Amino acid sequence: MNRTIVIANQKGGVGKTTTAINLAASLAARRRRTLLVDMDPQGNASSGFDLRVEENSKNIYDVMLGEAKIEEAVIANVRPRLSVVPSDVNLAACEIQLSDQENRNTILKDELARIRENYEFIIIDCPPSLNILTLNAMCAGDTVLVPLQCEYYALEGLAQLMQTVKLISERLNPDLLIEGIVFTMYDSRTNLANQVVENVEQNTDKKIYKAIIPRNVRLAEAPSYGMPITEYDPKSSGARAYDALSKKVIKYHYKKKK
Repeated sequence: MNRTIVIANQKGGVGKTTTAINLAASLAARRRRTLLVDMDPQGNASSGFDLRVEENSKNIYDVMLGEAKIEEAVIANVRPRLSVVPSDVNLAACEIQLSDQENRNTILKDELARIRENYEFIIIDCPPSLNILTLNAMCAGDTVLVPLQCEYYALEGLAQLMQTVKLISERLNPDLLIEGIVFTMYDSRTNLANQVVENVEQNTDKKIYKAIIPRNVRLAEAPSYGMPITEYDPKSSGARAYDALSKKVIKYHYKKKK
């Protein structure tokens, strides 16, 4: 049994791509065969592993347009047990190019179905908006993991996302569940961060992961070197937090199997 986890939040700047990169890397470091799919036209999950889409190489854009099979777009063993399907800026045009296609919301699901069994975990990084790319990710996913920044408007964005997941589960993917919420950019020195955590805990019935991701300089630096935090500074508080999150995700995975 494997699991496809969609990393999503309609609000930008919440640590979504940072979570996708470092959760995938941490799962692989824990000897789990992992695939990271970059569904964001900004391609930051790709550049976070120092991947650049070459002129003649295939990526998720080609897959979405039906010009390549997903197997052709997979860059295998970017790190031990970790493979990546990269993205580039052309992906932004998918909304228009696929507007008349009948199966436009399930292209990714259909493609991943052929290779799912090769991986224990598939992590999908979404753009910070509800568009055809996010819809494809959620149609392909088993669960949605929500990175939530410890800031004043966190609950507002969370409510919007929960409504989106509810609509998609009702209309497109009845098996889609909320994996849980993970707090990001947490600064224990501020009252606001603690208030946000308490507020969310009191106002949602969704699972909240106890592995809280701190605001950490080394975590912010790592992408500019094309490395996950597990490689850039494995002893940093950011690396320890994502390792703790990966342990919880694995534990949840095997608990659900029983």
